[in-house]
Amino acid sequence: MSDLTFSVQGQSNSATKFTAKARQFSLVIDEPEALGGKDESANPVEFILAGLAGCLNVVGHLVAKELQFELRQLNIEISGQINPNRFLGISNDERAGFKAISVSLKTEADTDDATLEKWLAIVQQRCPVKDNLLNQTPLELKLEQLIYN
Repeated sequence: MSDLTFSVQGQSNSATKFTAKARQFSLVIDEPEALGGKDESANPVEFILAGLAGCLNVVGHLVAKELQFELRQLNIEISGQINPNRFLGISNDERAGFKAISVSLKTEADTDDATLEKWLAIVQQRCPVKDNLLNQTPLELKLEQLIYN
């Protein structure tokens, strides 16, 4: 299979709210009130955590099928710690991103513990979102000024 391209585009609705479109889906991103938003949706880092959970879910079910067992239930809990000081412009002592992310997978499956351990190892190797969080991905920001008449 050749490379797939995914994209989103959107517009700022306020200083904290952004509406994006991914294919035919609308995504609203906002900050909680404690960070100046109106708490109308998840914030950007919560979308990262949700993206990781969604990816682990898809890859988990795919790998379970390949290993020929039924994954009857998969609950995923993810949390991450961020010091907001850099984001808020208070201090540059710590990085802006997550210090750590913890993932808990709770499964109900018709297989043994050894197969589940193998399943987890494969899922970790194949999850694209986990790969992006762990490895540096080239990223280029371009600025284009809109000109109004």
